[in-house]
Amino acid sequence: CWEEATTKITATTRIATQTSASSNLSGSSPGEMRALAVILPLLLTGAEAFSLGRLIPGARSRPAAVESATNSRAALGNVSSLWAVPTTPSSAAEIDETLASNREVLFRAAESKTEDPDAVLAALESTEKLMRQKCKIDPSAADEVLRNLDGSWRLIFTTGTKETQDKIQAKVNYFPIKAMQSFDTSVSPYRIENGIYLGDFAVLKFGGIFDFDLRKRRLEFDFTSVSVLGFKISIKSEDAAQLGASTGLGSKGNVANAAKGNRPFFNWIDADSDIATARGGGGGLALWRRVIEE
Repeated sequence: CWEEATTKITATTRIATQTSASSNLSGSSPGEMRALAVILPLLLTGAEAFSLGRLIPGARSRPAAVESATNSRAALGNVSSLWAVPTTPSSAAEIDETLASNREVLFRAAESKTEDPDAVLAALESTEKLMRQKCKIDPSAADEVLRNLDGSWRLIFTTGTKETQDKIQAKVNYFPIKAMQSFDTSVSPYRIENGIYLGDFAVLKFGGIFDFDLRKRRLEFDFTSVSVLGFKISIKSEDAAQLGASTGLGSKGNVANAAKGNRPFFNWIDADSDIATARGGGGGLALWRRVIEE
């Protein structure tokens, strides 16, 4: 609603202006921060909460191998009731079978954005529980999640942070604004980027580093820079948390965590060649679709 957007704009401007006055953004001049204070709110009036942003629908060409897999999955049909979550599986084979069913629901949701949101939420929650069981049986499953995270991902669906759910008395689902996140584990430290795009142009992009706890499948990160319309500014972790919370790109819990010296995080649930799922530090569940870079 406009009231919520106005609140976010005011908060963003106040934080950016105060940060400029106190020179909290390392390497940034007061003039740069004043520019950020003016431009950033204009870019983010449509942002809502999870920890990343929203999506603009759009198809992207895919390699033949991936397209073949897509067609094979599509041939299985689009009836959500076929993928109703069964009783809790007890064996490794049953876990894998139910995970495969959940992934079909989530894959269809990522491709079409027409899957019943309740079915998507059920699949997310079921996958989260089953992956805990699977990783206890086979710890190497967490290594596979990390390996599969490499690359670029587009946010498709999120329940929103618990804070946002409580505020609007509803769960957010499919996102209409393009939000992208990428990971690179080929460098040390690992690199992370998170941006909001208009087409292929990043109007707002955070960059930083991350660590991955294999036991918890927890990704903890620090953003060290923010780019607005290509204008890059170095920032501190606490500044990134404040900007994220004020614009709806992150939760207020991240601000509290940063003040305590704790890093923001995602608990990654699962990732394969097509889709990835996670629960954010604010409590929201989310689904991403892999973007094949040409």
